[in-house]
Amino acid sequence: MHIPSLKELVSAEEWQLRCDLAACYRLVALYGWSDLVFTHISAKLPESVSGAGAHHFLINPYGLMYDEITASSLVKVDEKCNKVIDSPFPVNPAGFVIHSAVHEARTDAGCVLHTHTRAGVAVSAQACGILPISQQSTFVLASLAYHTYEGVAFRDDEKPRLQAALGRANFLVLRNHGLLVVGKTIADAFLSMYTFENTCRIQLDAQAGGTLTEVNPLIVKGVGEAMRVQTGGMGGAFVWPSLIRKLDRLDESYKS
Repeated sequence: MHIPSLKELVSAEEWQLRCDLAACYRLVALYGWSDLVFTHISAKLPESVSGAGAHHFLINPYGLMYDEITASSLVKVDEKCNKVIDSPFPVNPAGFVIHSAVHEARTDAGCVLHTHTRAGVAVSAQACGILPISQQSTFVLASLAYHTYEGVAFRDDEKPRLQAALGRANFLVLRNHGLLVVGKTIADAFLSMYTFENTCRIQLDAQAGGTLTEVNPLIVKGVGEAMRVQTGGMGGAFVWPSLIRKLDRLDESYKS
């Protein structure tokens, strides 16, 4: 597809955010977390770009596979999912319901990443939820919430209940549906989903192998400090440059 570049039409700050979000979509595809065209990753534009009091977001053009998404194809929308800049691509208002609910309730949400992976949906359907059986699970359990399934999430009246369920947590199990993470940055959201997804995969593998050994609950309480040590206090920014290098070696077209 020929997609005209927006690089000269938007600010440098917005262009960098577009490149990072497009990279995130490509990485989600690369790691096998996408679901054809049916999930979304949204990023909030800072007020320095949107304007004081404005709430603008970048989201995927509906109908494109994740490995097709580029910085210029991302669609800028307001909190009602109305296009802010003209785009030849459609958006999916129903798909933005969950994201808009999170962004509305969490001013710290720079990025919301939602998946329908096989492992994530499988664990979301388990009554036990996330079990404290791996190092990865301890990072998730330190900031975890659950939201009961209410059908395909396209009704605005579900928003208050989703917001109440999420609270200040950064990891959300959408029961019978999938996984969602909240990150201050795109890099933070990606690292959180990497941990969340692996937590679910490990759990399913462990459950197939016999009696489980659970982690001491006191360890979970101290996991925040452990994560800071692991990433040098940088969070997702610690691993993001290496992920970008990995992606650039494979295909740099996401930057177009």
